[in-house]
Amino acid sequence: MSLGSWLRDRPHFLEIVYKAAENFVTRLDPLISRIGYDRVERLITPPEEIAKEIVFDCRMCGQCILHSTGMTCPMTCPKHIRNGPCGGVRENGHCEVKPEMRCVWVEAYERSLHMPIYGKEMTQLQPPVNKSLRGRAAWITMLTGEDKQVPAGWEGISELTILDADHTCWFSAQEE
Repeated sequence: MSLGSWLRDRPHFLEIVYKAAENFVTRLDPLISRIGYDRVERLITPPEEIAKEIVFDCRMCGQCILHSTGMTCPMTCPKHIRNGPCGGVRENGHCEVKPEMRCVWVEAYERSLHMPIYGKEMTQLQPPVNKSLRGRAAWITMLTGEDKQVPAGWEGISELTILDADHTCWFSAQEE
């Protein structure tokens, strides 16, 4: 078992680390702003890319939502689907495109159940990936707000309906 796989199977630990990192980066924002987001981004992008590649098989989309997806990178889905499974999930929880691979969204859901801090964010509707942010440091796009910019038509929708194994509603769609 790889280090990344071992860590991904401990989503509560990862959410604690994420929360601490988020607080740290947010507190540093005034300093980062004075230094310049571009300058700091050049420094932090390489270590962010290496760490997230090892732990999450990260694709550096620049709009990291790991904390909202059970510490599972949705960009590892062969179809790059960002808001839940495609409908082609096999009965055994594996992917229809890569049958040897467990569905990213099955793993995300299962892991989110072990995340008391961010687990409920699994129901939040995520905007489409802004491809212009690819390769950017997600911590910087978070600070600048670029990661939250949504295309027209996406305003006002904040949550999805998610069904549990008994097909009962776990969360339902809500308008902002």
